[in-house]
Amino acid sequence: MDQAASLPDLVSADALMATCAVMARRQKLSGTPEELASLQDIQAMLDGFGYRTTMLSHDAYISLPGPAAVTIDGTPVTAITHSFSLASTGLTAPVVDLGTGEEAAFTRQDLQGRIVLVDGIASPAIADRARRAGAAGQLHVSPHEHLHEMCISPVWGNPGASTKDRLPTTVACTISNADGQALRAKLAAGTVTVTLAAAVNTGWRPTPILVAEMDAPDPHAPFVLLSGHHDTWYFGVMDNGSANATMVECARVLAQHHAHWRRGLRLCFWSGHSHGRYSGSSWYVDTHWDDLETGCAAHVNVDSTGGTGATILAEAAASTELHALAADAIGAETNQGYAGHRNARNSDMSVWGVGIPSMFGMLSVQPPSPVKMRNPLGWWWHTPHDLIDKVDPANLVRDTRIVARVLHRLLCDPVLPLDFAAHADALLATLETMKGPMPLDALTAAATALRDKARALTAAGPDADPSRANRALMQVSRALVPMDHTNGDRFVHDPALPLSPWPVLDPLRALAHAPQDRFLAVDAVRARNRMLHALRQANRALDAALA
Repeated sequence: MDQAASLPDLVSADALMATCAVMARRQKLSGTPEELASLQDIQAMLDGFGYRTTMLSHDAYISLPGPAAVTIDGTPVTAITHSFSLASTGLTAPVVDLGTGEEAAFTRQDLQGRIVLVDGIASPAIADRARRAGAAGQLHVSPHEHLHEMCISPVWGNPGASTKDRLPTTVACTISNADGQALRAKLAAGTVTVTLAAAVNTGWRPTPILVAEMDAPDPHAPFVLLSGHHDTWYFGVMDNGSANATMVECARVLAQHHAHWRRGLRLCFWSGHSHGRYSGSSWYVDTHWDDLETGCAAHVNVDSTGGTGATILAEAAASTELHALAADAIGAETNQGYAGHRNARNSDMSVWGVGIPSMFGMLSVQPPSPVKMRNPLGWWWHTPHDLIDKVDPANLVRDTRIVARVLHRLLCDPVLPLDFAAHADALLATLETMKGPMPLDALTAAATALRDKARALTAAGPDADPSRANRALMQVSRALVPMDHTNGDRFVHDPALPLSPWPVLDPLRALAHAPQDRFLAVDAVRARNRMLHALRQANRALDAALA
């Protein structure tokens, strides 16, 4: 039997659920002894499979929320606070209802010193708007009766001198939907006194990262990065215990096919995802930048696999050049089509600036719900209810088989399954939306040439020199992935806020809507030059492979 087809059959439901049971033993707040002990359990498993393991430790800026209290006209209501909220023994201020909290709502009136009332789960976007508006507090109304723990910092990773001023400056709490609607009724009837109190422990503390490696038979070959966070809210058995189980099981079954690997495998279990806004993954990228830049071929992130009721896989995200790989793996294990979705600014995707193609994060999610602002990972997400009963063994096996299929191809295909013709097509479609006063002919020509050369490399098939093709594909990745997923600086991390496709081209977008603005034209020329330079680097790499 073809070893690629047989590998998913090695995935064991018993092994997966046994690892989930280990993950269910402890709450795993970042930087706590319980988190380290749980990581040591995983380390022992991977040691047993023959991986070379290392437990790293680094200082991270971590925020652990404690008890919260919200009173409305002197009556207490159930509430929680959030990671990176300001601590307060009691903030009393006027309340301003901003509905769903769009950007425009924060600019319509003076919010200095106010508490903003906002629908929905707490987020870094709302915290950033509240800080810029000078608000003193933010009070979130949950979509339902459950209160979801959140990290509200928009600063990706540890704050530096250049980013610490963007940390939240508000006292942040969340109340239930019923209490929120009662508060709104009181506001409509007249003056209401609201007080927010929050205990939050924020500061630098040592945090661990578990790294496990197995080289390819050729020790000089590049490697594939498989990552997922290990820290949790409460016991976090689905988020992210089940994903840790997926990673461990993939490591086990792939090791049995090690003789067929053409690239190595590196697993990283991050701390600081939930309580440090990706502090672990960003620190690792910063301190291992050269190693990743020269050696990492692709990145697969795993988050919250196998949830009960998680039947939808069409929303799984991947960079465009990995869409076909995601579609093949999902199609092989399900009857669902996969249209391809962009990764959002989440899921420890700290490698975009390095230029590493990445995929997944969330893989399977809940079906659409009539509940406003549903959470795709289930009502129990980020609550004390995220226990082992929220993991469906059949769904976990399905998701793990998909990840194993993806990893097997990334490890074993002679030529990396990176489709930069699809990447070029997506860029060409984006350029069509930017037509205006700025000539884009050179960009269009360079993107068209890239598409044609990428197709030629694929068409070469077995006649291609794998080493030359793979070297070229990694060089193309380094040139174009940062253009597609960052603002263009490969050595910093953009805020944890939404970005457009090819955010480096935002000045061209703006100029297309305001063609007479000469200030925008200056930025647009520079954006065009940056993109053209990246495309030429990519084309030269493909020329070398096709020569």
